[in-house]
Amino acid sequence: MKHVIVVGAGQAGASCVARLRAKGFDGQITLIGEEPFPPYQRPPLSKAYLLGEMERDRLYLRPESFYAEQDITLKLGTPVTAIDPVEQTLTVGDDVLHYDDLVLTTGSTPRRLPAAIGGDLDGVMVVRGLQDVDAMAPRFAKGARVLIVGGGYIGLEAAAVAAKLELSVTLVEMADRILQRVAAPETSDYFRQVHSRHGVDIREGVGLDHLTGAEGRVTGAVLSDGSTVEVDFVLVGVGIVPNTQLAEMAGVEIDNGIATDAQGRTSDPHIWAAGDCASFPLNGQQMRLESVGNAIDQAECVADNILGSDRPYEAKPWFWSDQYDVKLQIAGLSTGYDKIVTRHGEDGVVSFWYYAGDQLLAIDAMNDPRAYMVGKRLIESGKSPAPDAVADPATDLKALLKA
Repeated sequence: MKHVIVVGAGQAGASCVARLRAKGFDGQITLIGEEPFPPYQRPPLSKAYLLGEMERDRLYLRPESFYAEQDITLKLGTPVTAIDPVEQTLTVGDDVLHYDDLVLTTGSTPRRLPAAIGGDLDGVMVVRGLQDVDAMAPRFAKGARVLIVGGGYIGLEAAAVAAKLELSVTLVEMADRILQRVAAPETSDYFRQVHSRHGVDIREGVGLDHLTGAEGRVTGAVLSDGSTVEVDFVLVGVGIVPNTQLAEMAGVEIDNGIATDAQGRTSDPHIWAAGDCASFPLNGQQMRLESVGNAIDQAECVADNILGSDRPYEAKPWFWSDQYDVKLQIAGLSTGYDKIVTRHGEDGVVSFWYYAGDQLLAIDAMNDPRAYMVGKRLIESGKSPAPDAVADPATDLKALLKA
């Protein structure tokens, strides 16, 4: 009986095994996860779950009974320690398992601060998994002082939660502006104003020099401009690193993550990869997308191809971020834009449309689901409406789809 093993029990791993069964695969399926929990959603961890607005059971992608009902073996709380690509075996705990196809959905790990600048002090934390958030939740007490290092979406979302819980929040971003790597200045300006209204002290163009502590616990920070901040704890949001260790152990090619071809296969014909850890060919380079949508779509494509579909993965990038009462929805990839078109909607909603020449590349929509959905459909269909039409509030957005 054919055996498919999926290593990494996150969104991609869960999507892959469910798709295999849904498409009629009747062989053996094993899903292996390092954490002791069944697959769960990560985006709500640092938002609704941390705020106490979501119970743990609601985080789970499916009831645990689903896996038993679908005859999917779960091996949780035990990491894979060895892969032998020649024998097509892997070691997990005391077991050596044979695979016909192996799917690596190992995700990513947040970057941490170096110990040399105080990164190993108690109270310096990152948001990775359920246990991280459970450990930090008691620190989110009214009046506590938190320093957030990094002005990307992770840092800004953490700042929003902390501000809502009435903590004293300082956020430092080494670049000239928050969201500089991922968004236009207009989007940065929008969220800077939102956070300022909620009392967050945002310092741009200012890095962390080092943390200070007493008795092994963080108590303060010295910033690159010489200023100091007293803190009770620190949250670090300075990006992630794809988990490629198992792939390297198996000898497969690494290029901006675990390199795959258009079908999701690595340089080893029996090993596949999907999700945050995997890169795929797009526009002449190996692209890696860190999003729930990509994890689901790429993992389902891999499942289909294990079953012989031989279909290329066609990325349709979309992302979102929740901060206070603002829902930001993003479609497309903005790389290479040279013009931003601003569209104002009713009740103060706004969207920013990214163009390269006359080509629509991406959209950032704030509390404007209609603009987001139309923009997403336009991008996916390769249509680029005239910028003047997009900017005109009198333009019926749906009409742009028919043009």
